Amino acid sequence: MDAIRKASGHLQSYLPSLEFNQEHHRRINEEIGQQLSVDEVLQHPEFPHVNWALKPDRKERIDVAAGRGGPFKISYELHGHGPKKIIWIMGLGGYMKTWQRQTKDFGHTEGDQYSSLVFDNRGIGESDKPLLRYTTFEMARDVVELLDHVGWTESRSIHVVGISMGGMIAQELMFVADHSQALQIPTRICSLNFISTAPRIVRTLPYLENVRNRIDLMWPKALGAQISKVKADCYSAEWLKKPDETESVVQPFPTNGDRFAAGELTKRLLPGAFTRQGFLCQLYAAGFHHKSALQLKQLADAVGRERIMVLHGTGDHMIDFVHGKMLLAELGGEESGVTKSFHDGMGHVAPFEIRHEFKTIIAGRVAKTEKMAN
Repeated sequence: MDAIRKASGHLQSYLPSLEFNQEHHRRINEEIGQQLSVDEVLQHPEFPHVNWALKPDRKERIDVAAGRGGPFKISYELHGHGPKKIIWIMGLGGYMKTWQRQTKDFGHTEGDQYSSLVFDNRGIGESDKPLLRYTTFEMARDVVELLDHVGWTESRSIHVVGISMGGMIAQELMFVADHSQALQIPTRICSLNFISTAPRIVRTLPYLENVRNRIDLMWPKALGAQISKVKADCYSAEWLKKPDETESVVQPFPTNGDRFAAGELTKRLLPGAFTRQGFLCQLYAAGFHHKSALQLKQLADAVGRERIMVLHGTGDHMIDFVHGKMLLAELGGEESGVTKSFHDGMGHVAPFEIRHEFKTIIAGRVAKTEKMAN
């Protein structure tokens, strides 16, 4: 516990010592109106079915990080058996079930065309939660070991989709420990898709406010207050207040925000899945991620700019839109061949807010880049 508090103190000292403006949370919650309480979500007939029973073709817990603070276990699932291989890298505090819409859309509905690899990063879900200093680079090395284990080693065979901290991890797939030269992994990548992420965090007030809120949320508070803040940080009010758009097993939730709350509650109430220790270790990795403009140029040179996409929402209040613009520019911009996919008003979680459009975008990236010469 002392180590956890020390890590939290380190992160808090990194932030400006000022009173953060809570106007954004107040405005979002006022705009979306009354949503289900925690008790009402738990009693809703759809709650037991909020995580779908998507049977994987393969599921394991494997050892990674031997000699790097490990070994420890990483849990993964492989859905589908098609030739088009996609690895989905989740962000801070999210676990593999958070990808279930994409798991279903690609690994089941079109499982003869796609193979979808989802996994729990160290620190979350069914993976181990070792107490040590996490970095996005070390988490990327976990990913490379996972790819080696499942045999995804062929040239230009892998489509990488990384959201938020997962996009930071995806950036690190290119570099060795001294960040001076490429690993073998760039030659495996067919498309590299950065979703709502940043090369490094610049001091925009909304991001710093949200990081501090996330730290504070790990101390005892009512679940309703925790989920209310996550809603405001990660989603647009427009999406939260819409009727539940996701297919239901028994009956829909009243709103998208209520379904999100149900998914978040299943994670937070599952014993051992979402721990203070694991969350803070991940938060440390995301908070101190840093890629310079020169390193981004090296990344783009290694992968190929036509294979890279930057997707971001102008309404992102977790990683402000300025970071998406910065990432796009430092990779070389549209004029160099990088694909820009910016969305007016969208929040932080495109796979939820624009699920069907997101599927079309990723499928298009797969199709386009697989036609390219090596």
